[in-house]
Amino acid sequence: MQTNDTPGSTPLRSNSQRNRRRILAAARQRLRDDPGVSLDSIAQTAGVTRRTLYGHFSSRQALVDELTREAGRAFQQAFGAAPAADADPIEAMTRMMLTAWAVGDQYRMLISLGRRHLGEEAIRATLAPAREEAVATIRRGQHQGVFADRVPAPVLARALEALMLALAEENAAGGWADPTGEAAATAFLVAAGVAPQAAALQVREVVGRGPAAGVG
Repeated sequence: MQTNDTPGSTPLRSNSQRNRRRILAAARQRLRDDPGVSLDSIAQTAGVTRRTLYGHFSSRQALVDELTREAGRAFQQAFGAAPAADADPIEAMTRMMLTAWAVGDQYRMLISLGRRHLGEEAIRATLAPAREEAVATIRRGQHQGVFADRVPAPVLARALEALMLALAEENAAGGWADPTGEAAATAFLVAAGVAPQAAALQVREVVGRGPAAGVG
C-alpha cells in the first residue's frame, strides 16, 4: 500500500514514510541541542544511512526548511483556538503560556535553528501568529490595568517570550521539572505584572480544567 507523504509528492512506501518520520524526529532532537550537528550524526540517531537521509532531504537546508514548516504547523494548530477578543486577558495569557509549554520542544528547536541557520526574519514569520496574539492580549490587559504598562505591549511580549524560552530550556535540561507548565505559567504572569497569589490561582484553575479548556 502506498500513501502520499505530502500533498503533491511522489507516493512513498510505508517503510519510507517511517524512515522520514524517524529522520525528522532525530533532527528535531539533535538540532535543538546542537545546531551544528552533522547529517551523519542525525542519520545515525535515526537509525538510517546517510544515503537514506539524502533520499528524503537533498541537503541540510532542505531538512531545516522542513523542520521549520513542521514547527510552524504545530504553532498554528496550538494557537488555532485563539481567545475571543473580549476574553479575560489574564486567563487568555495563561492559556497561551500553557499552550506554548505543550509545544516547548518545537519552540526551543526553532530558536536553536534560528541562531545558526534561519535568521531572525524566518523565526519572526514562523512565530508571528503566536506573537501577534500575545501582543494583543497584553495590550488589552494593560488597558484594563491587570498587566504592567511600564513598557509597550510588543516589548513586554518579547521579554516574556525570552522568559518562557529560558524556563523551557531549564525544564528540558532536567534540573527542574514542570511537566504541566503550571509553575512556568505562574512565573510568566507574575513577570507580566499579575500579583503572585492571583497568578497562581488563575493557573491552577486553567490547569484543573484540562484539555477541554484548550490546554494540552
